[in-house]
Amino acid sequence: MTVSATPVEARPSPDHLDLKSSASDSHSADSNQPVEVIRKRADFLAANRGKRFVTPSFVLLAHRRSSDHPIPAGTIRQGITVTKKIGNAVARNRMKRRFRALLANILPSNGITGVDHIMIGRKANKEVDFATLTTELEKGLKYLAKKLG
Repeated sequence: MTVSATPVEARPSPDHLDLKSSASDSHSADSNQPVEVIRKRADFLAANRGKRFVTPSFVLLAHRRSSDHPIPAGTIRQGITVTKKIGNAVARNRMKRRFRALLANILPSNGITGVDHIMIGRKANKEVDFATLTTELEKGLKYLAKKLG
């Protein structure tokens, strides 16, 4: 029995793939602002002192970074928090996936530069559809842009 598989040497490795072009296609054409992920607890705590916009499905926090912050001022940052109050791991991970997709679609074009954006999941009786989440997030970003000046 002969298996005609492509030899390992002939397969393209992930290092040789053009990852930049596929990542840029997912963002809107008019967005040139880099979006980074917040990973440090201190940055989440600092964002908690910022402005907030509350909806039935999430809380959106926005905090303008100080001028001496090591992250460049033109960068938009995002963070997601989903606690165990939401439900089991499946429910939490589903909410985080939806929030990540939502932020990837909306933040490059509607995000506020020099600001950290945090989405905190809230427990709802039933799951909200994606279109409603999109309109709520856009409304929240406009409200917080006015509040932050």
